[in-house]
Amino acid sequence: MMKITLFALAALAVALAQEDAPAAAAAPAPAAGGAAPVQILKQVDEVDVDKYNFEFETSDGTSRQETGEYKNDTEQQGLVVKGSYKYVAPDGQQISVTYLADKNGYQPTEEKAADQAAPAPEA
Repeated sequence: MMKITLFALAALAVALAQEDAPAAAAAPAPAAGGAAPVQILKQVDEVDVDKYNFEFETSDGTSRQETGEYKNDTEQQGLVVKGSYKYVAPDGQQISVTYLADKNGYQPTEEKAADQAAPAPEA
């Protein structure tokens, strides 16, 4: 019973906080340096019991997409994740990374500007 009460109070707090949110969101603050705020151009979210997919793209050239699927077979047991992300670095260079995460760990590959793929540095 106590969990239900706590959940109800938390839901009420969120609902009351959201009533104030539209007024604050109506006038976005200018970004540092006078640049325009970044806008979300595309957003897709799909979640199922044993798989998911999401992707987004923003007005500053950043994008990300990822799919994950739960595998339970003789070769792989667990989550297999495939994805990529792109962004523009502060020096203006376009960074593009694709990755796979499975039973062999996280395996990123950085795409070079001359379409030459090289392993990304380890974090």
